[in-house]
Amino acid sequence: MDAHDLLPLPAPVFHILIALADGPTHGYAIMRELNERTSGRLRLGPGTLYGSIKRMLEQGLIEEVRGRFEGSGDDERRRYYKLSRPGRRIAEAETARLAEVLREAKAHGLFPQRG
Repeated sequence: MDAHDLLPLPAPVFHILIALADGPTHGYAIMRELNERTSGRLRLGPGTLYGSIKRMLEQGLIEEVRGRFEGSGDDERRRYYKLSRPGRRIAEAETARLAEVLREAKAHGLFPQRG
């Protein structure tokens, strides 16, 4: 699969990939992190989150990790997900695409000035 075939990524998918970049985590933790990282601007409900996760698993962007994590105190039924190699490659391609969009916006005076 060519990474560019999936670009641009839907915002929820890109944010889920970002949440998994530091290592495996479970769905509820992904929802909490997205809410915190975006200061509440992006809130994923369970339907959107788990629908996105299902599609991302099918596309090979993420993988389910079996077992529990030491010291997590989690319910053994909780499912953990991690970024796959293709998922990381696609997240990097989307990051590069967004960086180019930002450069273009700056070149046309569309970047907000601070101060």
